[in-house]
Amino acid sequence: QVQLVESGGGLVQAGGSLRLSCAASGRTFSSYIMGWFRQAPGKEREFVATINWSGRSTFHADSVKGRFTISRDNAKNTVYLQMNSLKPEDTAVYYCAAVPYTGRNYYTSASEYSYWGQGTQVTVSS
Repeated sequence: QVQLVESGGGLVQAGGSLRLSCAASGRTFSSYIMGWFRQAPGKEREFVATINWSGRSTFHADSVKGRFTISRDNAKNTVYLQMNSLKPEDTAVYYCAAVPYTGRNYYTSASEYSYWGQGTQVTVSS
């Protein structure tokens, strides 16, 4: 069973950048579709970005398109979320998620993912 650990969160000013990392255990990381979600207190978990097994196909939520970029390095068993031009509205706990490849490039629904990390806090000040 895969284990996911997020890192890279922190406190930044609006307009700044952060790079989140998600380190995955296991020997078959490349066979997993990966996703990033975020959730603020009292709010629903929100889709952010997803990437297919090879890294060739990605999809980003409209709210982050052009600012955030998901990528993966299968040799390092790691998926990244580069976040630029951060806004206070981006403040949330960011979660990494994984699901084994089953014939689709990626998933955008949290209910479709099998494994989750503990999350990393991102706080963007005005």
